Amino acid sequence: MEDLRIQHVNLEKSENLERHRTEGFSSSKALVVRRGAPFRVSLQLEGRPFNPKTDSLRIKVMLGSLYVIMPVTFSKKVSSSHWKASMDPEGLNLRNPSIFISSPASASVGCYRFQMSVLTQESQKSAFGKFILLCNPWCSEDTVYIPFEDQREEYVQNDSGLLFMGTAMNLVSRPWSFDQYEPGVLETCLNLLQVSPHHQKNKRIDYLNRNNPVYIGRVVSAMINSEDDRGVLKGNWSGDFKQGVNPATWTGSGDILRQWAESGYSPVKYGQCWVFAAVMCTVMRVFGIPCRVVTNFNSAHDTNANLVIEEYYSETGQKLNHSKDSIWNFHVWVECWMTRRDLGLEMDGWQVLDPTPQERSGGVFCCGPAPVKAIKDRRIDIIYDIPFVYAEVNADVHTIVVSKGGVLSYSKDTERVGSLICTKAVGFPIHQNITGDYKYIKSPTSTLTSRSSTVSEDSTLRRASSSKGVLVFLTLEKAPVAGEPVRFTFKVINKHSVAKVIKVHMNAQAKEYNHSPSDTFWETQGVIQLAPKEAKIIQQQILPAQYEDVVGDDLINLAVVLEDTASQDRVLASEEFNIASPQLTILIADEDSIVPNKKHTAKVIFTNPFSHPVSGVLTVAGAGLIQGKIHFRMLQLRPGGSVQQNINFVPSMVGTKMLQANLSLTNINSTIRGFKMVSVNTA
Repeated sequence: MEDLRIQHVNLEKSENLERHRTEGFSSSKALVVRRGAPFRVSLQLEGRPFNPKTDSLRIKVMLGSLYVIMPVTFSKKVSSSHWKASMDPEGLNLRNPSIFISSPASASVGCYRFQMSVLTQESQKSAFGKFILLCNPWCSEDTVYIPFEDQREEYVQNDSGLLFMGTAMNLVSRPWSFDQYEPGVLETCLNLLQVSPHHQKNKRIDYLNRNNPVYIGRVVSAMINSEDDRGVLKGNWSGDFKQGVNPATWTGSGDILRQWAESGYSPVKYGQCWVFAAVMCTVMRVFGIPCRVVTNFNSAHDTNANLVIEEYYSETGQKLNHSKDSIWNFHVWVECWMTRRDLGLEMDGWQVLDPTPQERSGGVFCCGPAPVKAIKDRRIDIIYDIPFVYAEVNADVHTIVVSKGGVLSYSKDTERVGSLICTKAVGFPIHQNITGDYKYIKSPTSTLTSRSSTVSEDSTLRRASSSKGVLVFLTLEKAPVAGEPVRFTFKVINKHSVAKVIKVHMNAQAKEYNHSPSDTFWETQGVIQLAPKEAKIIQQQILPAQYEDVVGDDLINLAVVLEDTASQDRVLASEEFNIASPQLTILIADEDSIVPNKKHTAKVIFTNPFSHPVSGVLTVAGAGLIQGKIHFRMLQLRPGGSVQQNINFVPSMVGTKMLQANLSLTNINSTIRGFKMVSVNTA
């Protein structure tokens, strides 16, 4: 009798990718499936037909040196607790049998090999294959299970999003392409685990631990930065980026991960907090772990862990660099959704993970996962890194006016730090306020109002309580916009029953989001006379020509110091704010009829709002819409002038995709951005 052997194993890619919601990874050579759910392979046998009475099938599944051997049974029961392989006895094709392989919902993430063997009374013949196994947020037994379909679409499948920067009163939405379906990104993310020190130290233990998203999160958090390992990104906050790429010019994760892999895993230069976080979001979404990028506005870096940040000003309102503690105007990290079986049910849900290298955790530059619920309740007994993240959103700010080494005034602000914590809303290109997840909010409107109008006034009132009866309120009339004057008022109140002569010093400095301000670029001073119990409102403005060349994409620190000439008492009010950049407009004709593999045209429009001519380079990109990037040079454009550029694109897959455009200006430190969500429908 002719012997039986396996000629070919068909991985049934299209069926399995659809069943496991991994269609986006179709460019990968390997089959990509999710744990806790069966996938089907079919065998092409040669020789004689398969005889269920005398022949049997066996599968050996291998991850590194770990393996499991299982017989192929005729049981229809699927298990999510252990590996299982079965054939359906009904309609069994004896020459091309189908086999369903089920992994446990707690299986490790990784690239598996398998050996399919057919055993007869005479011999054993084998064939080999491989598949990639990811976490499964659709499986209720998986520790990353998230119960709502719109959240799974947003936090796992969406390959684009928005990062929020600027200030709480004037949010800047920066489009970002996560690129998890771009060619090579999946394999690079898996190689990140292989390159990590954990894997190099003990491969077997690393493979075993990869079943746990807590472990994966800590490994990835450490590997995104390059402080302790061959990590993805090198941080640089110096302002000198000549040896690499300015972090502000990155538009997506794909270029960074590709460059890292192609360089033999040498760190890519350079990253800052939003770049670290966005790349980590890509890696976690690739692994099937729900992930979102979160911005904390006025984020405290409390180096001595006393929950106090001290800020110093001169008597003329210039902010001084006198403290090791600092407040970043914004800081960006990620949250991942997972069950915390190591901590108990009450700590399940969103966990903070921060790949920006700030402090060591367990001897390594990583942070988290820290349960958001534990941060809110200051559960410093719980792992990981609760005290550090708690301080980032809760520290008090002590503002001190000094002169010649002496303290002239002192005030305290308990609401400025963590004034707004937000992420992209599910399904919409807007921000979602999640401040209440991190801290108990005293007033329902405290995170919705701008510090310049409400929160700032409250804190100034507290500061004024120590000012011997002279109060000052500093208020921006509206969120400043490029090309327009920055208009603001300060209100001075004399609570004394005697007249007062008040010296006024006003000062504006440019600053980066995470640095102390640079030199003063605008200042004014004067004298105010106040009758007893009188209040006066003084209007001021900073003209575009005074700030455009200095500020660019940076922020402004504005301060007013009042000096009572009789008592020499000082009182200070300050505000840090950004200038809203103009937006690029993107228009698409017939946007309801966009289908894959057909050429479509978009139009990018820019109007110059600045008081002088500008020129620059326009870059257009879009994962799933455009291969790579397209660059155009924009010649000098006069103030108020408009220019438009047609962009051709051919979508490669169905779904909602982001087309983004960035205009990098050459004569000022500013990048103008715009994006358009494109719905690609089935033909």
